Amino acid sequence: MSMPEQHAYLRAKLSRRGALRTGAATVGTVAGAGLLAGSANADPRPVAASHAPATERVDGSFVAPFGRHLAFGADPKTQMRISWQVPFAVRRPYVRIGVEPWRLSRMIEAEVRDLHTPALSDKLPTVRQFYLHAALDGLRPGTTYYYGVGHDGFDPTDPSRLATIGSFRTAPARPEEFVFTAFGDQGVSYDALANDQLILGQNPSFHLHAGDLCYADTTGHGEESDVYDARVWDQFLAQTESVAARVPWMVTTGNHDMEAWYSPNGYGGQLARWTLPDNGPDPREAPGVYSFTYGNVGVVALDANDVSYEITANLGYTGGRQTAWLDRRLGELRRSAGIDFVVVFFHHCAYSTTSAHASDGGVRDAWVPLFEKHQVDLVINGHNHVYERTDALRGGAVAKEVPIGESVDPARDGIVYVTAGGAGKALYRFPVPDSYEGHVRDRDHVRTYHWVKGAEKAEKPEKSEEDVEWSRVRFTGFSFVAVSVSAGARPRMRVTTLAESGERVDHFEITRSRRHGRV
Repeated sequence: MSMPEQHAYLRAKLSRRGALRTGAATVGTVAGAGLLAGSANADPRPVAASHAPATERVDGSFVAPFGRHLAFGADPKTQMRISWQVPFAVRRPYVRIGVEPWRLSRMIEAEVRDLHTPALSDKLPTVRQFYLHAALDGLRPGTTYYYGVGHDGFDPTDPSRLATIGSFRTAPARPEEFVFTAFGDQGVSYDALANDQLILGQNPSFHLHAGDLCYADTTGHGEESDVYDARVWDQFLAQTESVAARVPWMVTTGNHDMEAWYSPNGYGGQLARWTLPDNGPDPREAPGVYSFTYGNVGVVALDANDVSYEITANLGYTGGRQTAWLDRRLGELRRSAGIDFVVVFFHHCAYSTTSAHASDGGVRDAWVPLFEKHQVDLVINGHNHVYERTDALRGGAVAKEVPIGESVDPARDGIVYVTAGGAGKALYRFPVPDSYEGHVRDRDHVRTYHWVKGAEKAEKPEKSEEDVEWSRVRFTGFSFVAVSVSAGARPRMRVTTLAESGERVDHFEITRSRRHGRV
C-alpha cells in the first residue's frame, strides 16, 4: 500500500471502532490562546479558536514544559524556532528572550499544535500530546540569546524556575570557523543519550539528524501493518533536550518517521512536533525538505522516502517536485559567492554495504547525477546502523582513493559519501566474512547489492548484486560525525568520526580548488 492508501485504511478501520469522536483537525493552531481539541486529521493549518471545542486545562503552576528543541529558520543569522511540549493543556503559552539571562524582556506568543492519536492496536492507549512553537525573527547575527518557555502559572523568570533558562547563538554575519555534527537512526537508549552528551562536548553550531528519529514505529516497513506508539516521542524529546535545547536540531525524515494515521503522506506527526525552514518545494507536503546556509556552508535536507526503491510507501509522492527543487537549489548554492561548501543529508544510503539495507538505487538514479553536476562536497546518510565511508566517487566508481587522514577536493576528485547511522539504535553488521563488531576497517573490496525498482510500482523491489571497490572505512560501533569548517583563502572541512567512547574512528579533509563551474 502507498502511504495515502494506508492513511485511508487506518481512518476507515478506526472509524468502525468508534475511535473518531470529532470532526475537528488534529493539529489545531492558535497563537497565544490556549490549546485546541481535535481528532486525528493532520492538517496543520490554523484553526479558529471559536470553531474548536474547549479543552480541559489544569492549574498551569503544576505543568512543567519539557522536550525543548531548537531549529533554524530559513535564515540562521536572524531566525530561530523554539519548540517544546507540555503534558496537559495550558493557557497562553509563550517564550521570553533577551541577550542577558536575567533580563528576558521580549515575549513571543506560542503557536499550539494539539496531536491526538487513537489506540492503533489493542496494546496501545489513546494519546493526546500538546506541542508548542515560537518563531523568533529579526534577531541579530552572531549573538547569544537567552530564553525561557512558559505559560499562565509557569513563569520562567521566577527565581524558582531559573534552571529552565536556555540559550542559543545565531549564525555569524560573516564566515568564521565553526563545528557541526551529524548522525541518523537514534531512538531512545543509553547509547543514544551517550552520543548526545559527546555531541554537546563538541560545542556544535548545529546538528544534522538524517532521519529515523525516535522509532515510535519500530518496524518502518511502510506497510499497513506498521504500528507506532506516540508516547515514544515524549521519551525521545525528553532525552534529546539536553542538547537540542541549545543546539539547533535540524532533522529530516526516514522510513520509521512515516506515520500513516496523521496525514495522507504520513508526515502530520512531524508537522506537529517540529518547525523547520519553510523554503522547500512544499513545506506542508514535504516538511523534511529544506535548506539553510551557515557561514560558508550551504546545507540541503532531503526526504529520500520520495525516491526509495527499497521502501516504496511514499515513492514519487512529490511528483518530481523535490528533485526539480534540488537541482535549482544546488545550482543557487554553487553560484553563491559566499558559499565554499555544499553538504546534503538524507536518510536512505546512496552507497553502503551492510546486509540490512545496503544502497538504494532510487537515490542513485534520482539524485547522484545532480550531486555530481553541482559538485556537492559531502553527502551524509543514515538508514544503515553503522559508520561507513566511501572513497571519492564519480559515476559510481572510485575517482580517488581517500584513506584515513587523506585530503579530497570534490571539484577535482569526486564526492565522499558517509553513512552515519550509529546514533543509538541497535547496530547492524557487515556481510560475512567481514562480520565484525567495534573495529575499524580500512579496505576497498566488498561484495554487496543495491535496491532496484520492480517492473511496475506495485511490484516488490529487487536486489541487484554488485562487487564494489569504494567502501573505504567501516565501523560497527555507536558513533557520530563532527565537521570542523574554516573559511578564508583555503577553505577546509575536517571530517572526524567519533565512537561512543570518544575514540577517533576516521578522519579526512575536504578542500576546494574551484568554487564554481563543473568538473
